[in-house]
Amino acid sequence: MNSPIENQLLAALTQLADTVKALPATGRKPDLLPLFSRLDELARQLPRDADPTLLHYLHKKSYEKARLFLQGRDAENQVGNCRHVS
Repeated sequence: MNSPIENQLLAALTQLADTVKALPATGRKPDLLPLFSRLDELARQLPRDADPTLLHYLHKKSYEKARLFLQGRDAENQVGNCRHVS
């Protein structure tokens, strides 16, 4: 079960994914900077004992991986260059 901050992170990550997915259909470039700022702010609010995997994804700006992790779908994540996911 996610904490309230994790739920807010998941909502922001889902909004980012939906916005990026809609880019080809809309033909316009949205301003993503406020959303990235929101994600950074929420990540800073996570407690020190938050899951290290989630913290790693957020620190590396691996937003797709963080979203899947928070959805309980971390097994779908691919191994990155850092080999964090096995």
